[in-house]
Amino acid sequence: FFSTVTGMRLFIVVLCATLSGAFYLPGVAPREYLDSENVTVKVNSIKSTETAIPYDYYSIMVCRPDASAKKIKAEAENMGEILWGDSIKASRYYMQMNKDISCAKVCTTKPKSENVEKKTGISKGLKKLKRRIDDEYRGHLILDNLPVSEVYIWEGSEKGLYYRRGYPLGSPGNKSSPTLVNNHLQFTVKIHKPEGLPGWRIVGFEVVPYSVQSSKIDSDCIPDQDFDAEKYGPQTLVISPPEKATKFLSWSYSLHWVEDKDVAWSSRWDHYLKSSDASSSNIHWFAIVNSLMIVLCLSAMVAMILLRALHKDFNRYNNPDNEDEAQEETGWKVIHGDVFREPAYPGLLACYVGTGSQMLGMALVTLLFACMGFLSPARRGGLMTAMLVLYALMGCLGGFVAALLAKMFHEQSWGTILLTGVWLPGKVFCIFFCLNLMLWAKQASNAVPFIMLCGLIALWFFVSIPLVFFGAAVGYKRDAVTPPQSVSQIPRFIPEQKWHMRPAVMVLSAGAVPFGAAFIELYFILSSLWLNKFYYVFGFFAIVFGILIVTCAEISIVLVYFQLCYEDYRWMWRSFFYSGASGLYLFVYSLQYLASTLNMTSPASITLYLCYMSVLSYGLFVLTGTIGFLSSLMFVRYIYAALKVD
Repeated sequence: FFSTVTGMRLFIVVLCATLSGAFYLPGVAPREYLDSENVTVKVNSIKSTETAIPYDYYSIMVCRPDASAKKIKAEAENMGEILWGDSIKASRYYMQMNKDISCAKVCTTKPKSENVEKKTGISKGLKKLKRRIDDEYRGHLILDNLPVSEVYIWEGSEKGLYYRRGYPLGSPGNKSSPTLVNNHLQFTVKIHKPEGLPGWRIVGFEVVPYSVQSSKIDSDCIPDQDFDAEKYGPQTLVISPPEKATKFLSWSYSLHWVEDKDVAWSSRWDHYLKSSDASSSNIHWFAIVNSLMIVLCLSAMVAMILLRALHKDFNRYNNPDNEDEAQEETGWKVIHGDVFREPAYPGLLACYVGTGSQMLGMALVTLLFACMGFLSPARRGGLMTAMLVLYALMGCLGGFVAALLAKMFHEQSWGTILLTGVWLPGKVFCIFFCLNLMLWAKQASNAVPFIMLCGLIALWFFVSIPLVFFGAAVGYKRDAVTPPQSVSQIPRFIPEQKWHMRPAVMVLSAGAVPFGAAFIELYFILSSLWLNKFYYVFGFFAIVFGILIVTCAEISIVLVYFQLCYEDYRWMWRSFFYSGASGLYLFVYSLQYLASTLNMTSPASITLYLCYMSVLSYGLFVLTGTIGFLSSLMFVRYIYAALKVD
């Protein structure tokens, strides 16, 4: 109850921040580079939307900073970066401010003679590189915290430049054409001169990849001579038969500095963010209007129930002179002695609602920081890290709500509180651990190392669970929430319900309403998760999330009222499932998204996708179910507190 009130207050704060114009904090302080000053280029993991499994940049046959080193050490990473699969390391690309490079050879890599398959004699290094190219993996570089991007001309309804992060490692081959390797990168770095300050600021990092014959790179790639990559033939990648396989690969790059007076450092991310979905600038508004229409319809129904139906019921039930009512009582009044009867598995319901309150608090605070710009895409891993830490800190809220409900259900025990602390995180951790074993076996860059895994367990057991018990201790010390009507000793007989009042029909019908209010925005969220796009419209998301909260509350209240009118007092679990069924619709939608949008074919990628989406769907089920239950509990307490019973 208190979590809902607090949640609504936080949402109002978020909404006010959004309406007043949420600002963007880039995430790092600007840096000025003097002429000829060294500029560091870093590499990130290679990623593909075809597999959703990132790999270390140096896991393929490319130039390494130290050719003799077996493993290149990554920079210090936060928890979110590791879970997201980022692995940022040093590179062999050398740049100096305002110094163009016509062509510079990086190195030549050769397949290791000892690293071959015993049966076929095929080089494992060449085979792995070909597999990554065929799976459409893209290389990712970072310059002054800006990701490298390819630039296209968008020909849609809103013409302009479209930025796509990274560059393709090559062109996949088929039966009629061989696989090509993009071994020459043409960089363009855009810089801006700040007023009153020495040096330059980097505001853009673009790349055009080329496939150039390695022999031509060896002979013609000279720093002081012009190098036209388009006039040379492509570098093919042949792996079999072994005697005709590619013997070596030469890698090179060119660099051109361009002054951009129109783009300031503070707005250098705008191109990347606007290109997250270039054809959908108006769809967010359409989603909000669609959601508002659903909310208005539900609000009208709730208003009709509260102002007309309930007012009429109160006058009829509370009027002692109403002889017709005295002769035959029907409707929700007759079950006043059973409506607050303890549900089946009351401890589990208290656990679910406590966990959902913990998730709601985490979501609202995270959304508040995101709308203020503290979790911008420039802060890699910041959003994921914030969600994990805030979920642990919100354990006190989850324990408090679980304790209040457990005390109301006469299930006051520390076992219920322990269940609140381990029920959802335990399920998620088991799935995550199994998936992590698979990622370890595949040597993926998002496989969480053992030390970080211990850190996650420590955050769970030494921060989250103790805070759950602390909140429960506070909740148990408070007075029990007493029902406004006493509970009869003998349960009342429940009349046979019509087909449209059956639990399955009502739950499935109810879940479609909150999902329909948010499913358009879900497309952009799934695109950011699985298509490697930025999601930055947290202002839109705050509005949609607020609408989702209102929708879950209203649909649960409406259906609980109808259920009580049919003299069915088993509303507690039902109210949780009414709005919680939106999680089921999310999972069904994720299956449709997998079939229509994603091109995953490998069993490992599909397993990874389905497991992660099942976790997200289950989390949405708990979150929306909690909102529906708490809203229905307030509504039922309100109407029965106003009822006069002899």
